[in-house]
Amino acid sequence: MADQIVFGTGGWRAVIADTFTKANVCRLAQGLAERIQHEEVADRPVVIGYDQRFLSPEFAWWAAQTLAANGVHVHLIDRPAPTPMIMWTVRDKGCAYGLAVTASHNPAIYNGIKVFTEGGRDAEVEITASLQDAVNAIPDEQVRSMPADKALDDGLITVQTSMNWYIDAILDQIDLEAIRHAHLKVVLDPMFGVSRTCLQTILMTARCDVDTIHERRDTLFGGRLPSPNSKTLHSLTQEVLERHADLGIATDGDADRLGIIDDQGRFLHPNQVLVLLYTYLLEEKGWTGPVVRNLATTHLLDRVAEAHGQRCYEVPVGFKWISSKMAETDAVIGGESSGGLTVKGHIQGKDGVYAASLLVEMIARKGRSLSQIYADIEERYGRLEMVEDDFGFTPERKAELTQQIHVDKDLPDFGLEVDHVSDLDGVKVYFRNGGWVIVRFSGTEPLLRVFAEMPEAAMAQECIDKVVAKYQLG
Repeated sequence: MADQIVFGTGGWRAVIADTFTKANVCRLAQGLAERIQHEEVADRPVVIGYDQRFLSPEFAWWAAQTLAANGVHVHLIDRPAPTPMIMWTVRDKGCAYGLAVTASHNPAIYNGIKVFTEGGRDAEVEITASLQDAVNAIPDEQVRSMPADKALDDGLITVQTSMNWYIDAILDQIDLEAIRHAHLKVVLDPMFGVSRTCLQTILMTARCDVDTIHERRDTLFGGRLPSPNSKTLHSLTQEVLERHADLGIATDGDADRLGIIDDQGRFLHPNQVLVLLYTYLLEEKGWTGPVVRNLATTHLLDRVAEAHGQRCYEVPVGFKWISSKMAETDAVIGGESSGGLTVKGHIQGKDGVYAASLLVEMIARKGRSLSQIYADIEERYGRLEMVEDDFGFTPERKAELTQQIHVDKDLPDFGLEVDHVSDLDGVKVYFRNGGWVIVRFSGTEPLLRVFAEMPEAAMAQECIDKVVAKYQLG
């Protein structure tokens, strides 16, 4: 029996050639095929797509060949494609399931698979937990496969290479006329990932002046994490300043998250992007409705919602929770501080391509620079600063930390008046001054994550430092 497949908050991710192997990928496909047969939805194709990572195309084909061998039709997007495009295709074709071979923003030694369900949304935890148990019980000799040529000849695998349907769907939702007359200059950084074709096409169709960096395939991602944050976007910052661009747009490895550099060369935190877009949708586009965020995302969204007579809903980390709550509450927008967001009327999942397009529309329609637009937000709603850090651990150390944090509830003395404490996901302490701190284990990597938000960055850092000292991290 192969090593166990374990689903986290972002699907199944594992180190290539360790747990992420051909045998395990085919075993997962076998388990999904059996689930599909049991649910009697084999007449609806499974959409499979892949990113730029090492062996991603091969893993996608191996999964397709196993599904085909079980009589399940596969619609294979046979070119590196954004995860949101794969999700959109699941919805567009009315499929019951979809798979994306990607490890998103994880280090280059990882690969993974995200599972999508009807409507193109992240699979609920009940589905991934059930699938995980079923897959891990499948003996190796029960896993089927068939030659790719035969599957193609028999019509069990259909290949798609065009991105135009997805691109056109986004173009239909943005104000092209406004963007065309704004003459915006944009620098795009796909971070050696999959967003270049889609975003470049959308921006150039809207008559933007586009320069692109880091667009080729590099399975080592230039030696950096393919995660768009203040530590990884120095090249983009330099390009924006040198080219006097209106903004820089970066997307992570599978293009479901984005990072933004403003016209002053400053990194715009995903929290700020969420606040900007929620305000824009309410005030400029006339939308109404609540907002959904996870519990490690800015409470500035709560202030914006309250000012417009709306509500902000808090959910655990994992975009599946955001998608579910948005569907339940008919929310306008939902997102997380790590850079993922989705907007009502699009897919029920993160889409860095659509979010970037909407941000460009916002700048064009408001006729002001991005830095000016956000300065107005701070003037109206105040400032909140977030600081975050990650800490690795051994299995033994994780057990000790779990006991101390989750069982003993042994929390640091932050020197602030506490309003309440939540264990919805990790441990989050809410302070009377409106700030908060959360400590939680990552669902995708062996890391303990610590986030703090306060009126000033120094206050947030002080909270982080107290967590570090209390649990002897670092």
